[in-house]
Amino acid sequence: MKKLIFGLAVTASSLAFAQQTPSSSSNPVTFGVKGGMNVSSLSKDEGLDDQKSKIGFNAGVFANIPIAESFSVQPEVLYSQYGSKADQTIFGTKYSTSTKLDYIAVPVMFQYNLIPNLYVEAGPEFGFLVSAKNKLKNENNGNSTTSDNYKDQLQTFNFGIGLGAGYYFTPNLGITARYVAGVTDIFKDNSGDAIRNNTFQVGLAYKFK
Repeated sequence: MKKLIFGLAVTASSLAFAQQTPSSSSNPVTFGVKGGMNVSSLSKDEGLDDQKSKIGFNAGVFANIPIAESFSVQPEVLYSQYGSKADQTIFGTKYSTSTKLDYIAVPVMFQYNLIPNLYVEAGPEFGFLVSAKNKLKNENNGNSTTSDNYKDQLQTFNFGIGLGAGYYFTPNLGITARYVAGVTDIFKDNSGDAIRNNTFQVGLAYKFK
């Protein structure tokens, strides 16, 4: 909870700073909304025979704060779905598993404009786990069970590094793409190799001007 409060405080401070930052007519501070699709997976788990990506979504708000002619900082607050799917065989019975992890994500992206409407970006992402569900399905008979208390096994804080790019078709509307590589282990007590979140995001952004 302290990490969640700290992360939201950092974002709130950035947004407050954005409102107070002097801006020129050519590089104003802008606010916006964004949303799109996540294609997520977990780093390899030796217990899974065939791991697959899981489709989810992300949506939230951002502020773009110019700090130089071609540089800006963009803090965001997103609701973002991570997770993975996998198949495994136990004593000859095939099972499919689906892990759904929902986070409040706080990326802080440092952006460089290659041209006025095209940018590349990199920066940290701070994640705070909201919910976690693990669904196990017996593919032989179709029976399935869902664990709602899966969150108890996981770390509440997640840290990743994002790399991406974006292109604005108009001064307001643009397309975005980002890959976020997890750094921290998502499990609390993991004696084996670390299991990390990884996701590719693509979507649309809209700036209010």
